[in-house]
Amino acid sequence: MNFYILTAIFYLLNVICAEHEPEHTVQYTVDDFEEQIPKRNHFVMFYAPWCGHSQRLAPTWEQLAEMLNEEDGNVRIAKVDCMKDSKICTDQDITGYPTLKFFKIGESEGVKFRGTRDLPSLSNFINEQLGSESADETPEIPEPTGGLIELTEDTFYDHVATGKHFVKFYAPWCGHCQKLAPTWEGLAQSLEFEEGVSVCKIDCTQYRGVCNEFEVKGYPSLLWIEDGKKVDKYQGPRSHDDLKLYVNKMLGAKAESKDDTADESKDEAQGVVLILTGDNFEHGIQKGISFVKFFAPWCGHCKRLAPTWEELEVNKQLCKDQEVDGFPTIYLYKNGLKVSEYTGNRSLEDLVEFVTKHSDGHDEL
Repeated sequence: MNFYILTAIFYLLNVICAEHEPEHTVQYTVDDFEEQIPKRNHFVMFYAPWCGHSQRLAPTWEQLAEMLNEEDGNVRIAKVDCMKDSKICTDQDITGYPTLKFFKIGESEGVKFRGTRDLPSLSNFINEQLGSESADETPEIPEPTGGLIELTEDTFYDHVATGKHFVKFYAPWCGHCQKLAPTWEGLAQSLEFEEGVSVCKIDCTQYRGVCNEFEVKGYPSLLWIEDGKKVDKYQGPRSHDDLKLYVNKMLGAKAESKDDTADESKDEAQGVVLILTGDNFEHGIQKGISFVKFFAPWCGHCKRLAPTWEELEVNKQLCKDQEVDGFPTIYLYKNGLKVSEYTGNRSLEDLVEFVTKHSDGHDEL
C-alpha cells in the first residue's frame, strides 16, 4: 500500500511542477486548429498521452519548440491531443502515435515526417520543408563517378523526376550490399555512355525517408524508376551480365544473352537451364521441348538454385496456374503445351531417358 501512496504523491508533485513550468509548444484544439494552421508554417505532433513513443518524444518536441517558437519565427511547433480532440486527428487521417506533420503556410494538407525522431533529424526536416535560405536553386545532382551517381535526400527526387533510373537502395553494414558493390560499379561503368538510363545508389541508413517512401524493406533493393515512380523491382541473379540484360529489357532493346549467339539446333540438342518466372514462362516453353522443375526453397528435396522467399512469392501464381500442388513437380512441355508429368527416379539416366522418349520421333507414351 505504501508503494502506491508514494507513487500517487510523486505523480501529484510532477503535475504541480509541470503546471508551473513554461511550455513552449503550442497546444491546438478543435476550437482553433483549422483557423491557425493556414496562417503560418507549422510542425505538429499528433499524440496520445498514454502512448510510450509520444511520452519519449515530448521532451525533444518541447526543446524544438523552445528553439523555434518566437514571435517573428518562420515556423510554429505545435501539438494535438488525439484523445481530447479526436475529430482533428480523424480529419488528418492519423492512425498511429505520434504522427508528425509539417504544414506550409496557406495549406491544410501536411507532409508526414518519416525519419528518426531526434533533434538534428527534426531540424533538418524543417529546413528541407522551408527551403534553403542561403540559395534559391535546388541542390545540384553530383557528377557520376565511373557512371555511378550517389544520391541523397536533397538530390534524389529531382534526379529521378524524369527519365529512367536503376537505383540500388542499400545499407553499408549489409553483407549482400557489400558483395554487390563492385558488380554495381561495373554495371554503372558499362552504361556510362548510355543516355537512356542512369545507374544510382542511395544509403538507406542516412536517408530513411526516401527508402520508406519507396517501401524498401530489405537490402539491397534494386528498383527501376521512371519519371519519379517505381515501375519494377529487380529480383533476378545479380551478376553483371544478368543486370545488363535486365537494363536492356527495360529500355526496350532486344536483350542478347550468351545463349542467343549459340546455334539453335545445338541448344535444342543439348538443352540449357533457364530460370522461369511468371513474366517469361509462356515464352520460355513456347518452342521445342521444355522440361520444367517447379520447386520451393524450403523443400528438402529441392536442392538446387535456392532463391529468396520473395522470388517464391512472385511465382506463386504461376505454380497455381500450372496446377502444381507439391514440390518438386516436374512437367514436360512441347510447343507450349503440357505433355506429361515426370514421377520416376531422379537419376540423370532416368531423366535423360524420359526427355529423349518425348523428343521428336519418339512421341509414343
